[in-house]
Amino acid sequence: MRNSLNPDVSASGLAPALRDGDEIETAQAKAAFFLRMRARGIHDLGVLRAFELIPRAFFVDAAYRALAARDVPVPLACGQTMPEPWLLARMIEALAIEPRHHVLEVGAGSGYATAILAAMAADVIGVERFQTLALAARDRLVALDIGNAAIVWGDGLALPLAAEAFDRIIVHGLVTDTDVFVKRLAPEGLLVCARPAASAPHAAVIQRRGDGTKETLVCPCRLPSMIPGIAAAL
Repeated sequence: MRNSLNPDVSASGLAPALRDGDEIETAQAKAAFFLRMRARGIHDLGVLRAFELIPRAFFVDAAYRALAARDVPVPLACGQTMPEPWLLARMIEALAIEPRHHVLEVGAGSGYATAILAAMAADVIGVERFQTLALAARDRLVALDIGNAAIVWGDGLALPLAAEAFDRIIVHGLVTDTDVFVKRLAPEGLLVCARPAASAPHAAVIQRRGDGTKETLVCPCRLPSMIPGIAAAL
């Protein structure tokens, strides 16, 4: 799969749909958005550049576009929610993605995070349990001419044992048993997901090391527990 959103590509070379979506967000709103991200501790230039390339407003319903430039969750179809940008950026920053990495995303939702990951990695496979969301996310990736990412309708908690190993895995939800994902990590690979903690759930990064793992808490978060199975819609 090719990466048509490589950070080296100029903005003039982006797909028309991306430019159209970008116009939804005013220059002032985008500047304020990135100042807030930096103020809250997001300093990875690769992450910030990817967020700059992908307009959040393109991935939300028209009724919620006024919320797209704010650091707040946004409702999606099927009773789901797009998390606030800062949390997403913090989790992606913790992944330490390099251009050579193969990435698995579980809970792709609208496809917004999928597009951001595709701007940073070699390729991305996003898994979404709601068919309604998966189909809409696929259409958005096509509209943006993102050729190095794919959305799969399926159960992210029941990945085939024969599935390829991934350098990075991100799960947009709370996971109590990480074994199903760790087994699919390449050696020294990283998994980022929400984890139970003593005070409150935290986003955490888990590194595969030989036969074991090392887990480090990143930041508090409010992400729902992952639910097994697939659903056409609510």
